[in-house]
Amino acid sequence: MIITSAHADADLNYAARAEDGALPETFRIPSNLYPSSLPGVVWKGATSADLELYEFFDYNCAYCRKAAREIDEVIAANPDVKLGLINSPILSVGSVQAAKVQQAIFRLYGPSVAYAFHQRMFAKRGQSNGVSALAIAREMALDPAKVEESADSAVVAGVLRRQAELATSLGVSMTPSFAIGGFGFPGWLGKKALQAIISNMRRCERPTCDDKG
Repeated sequence: MIITSAHADADLNYAARAEDGALPETFRIPSNLYPSSLPGVVWKGATSADLELYEFFDYNCAYCRKAAREIDEVIAANPDVKLGLINSPILSVGSVQAAKVQQAIFRLYGPSVAYAFHQRMFAKRGQSNGVSALAIAREMALDPAKVEESADSAVVAGVLRRQAELATSLGVSMTPSFAIGGFGFPGWLGKKALQAIISNMRRCERPTCDDKG
């Protein structure tokens, strides 16, 4: 996983090490680019959580699939952390179609149903696209006609454009990438590594703490 931080400042002093020992580039996120006011973010976790973890993802991303299997456990173990999902459908036209369906479900049925859809998308086999996404909607007993109509709306297109513009501004070029507490890092580092980052953010407000942190 690679990230090019064109508008964010790389800071290797705070780099978070992955479970395989890799040291991806950690970068600071300027306050004007932080995604707290971004539309269409699908949240998982307590509304009262005081630490926000954002994931930029693509429904055709293999590493995003791995993250989806493990990240729920991290959020469940940390009630003061909530996860915000941001679409970054950069791998194919099918990825864009699936993202549109996700946003339509979010608009029509709310964040809990949208998150359940998200998990089902990563639990299925094969490529993701509009057809497979609508098939998941049917399995969930949602109205596929309404979902498809909303997915094709100008509102959904505008939300996905805003999300894409933020990813571009941050230099996010591959998925998944994450943001937490004013810092960003690329790739799925692993469940234990993410837990360590969360613990460090509580301890010293950085992804890693020095001996005095």
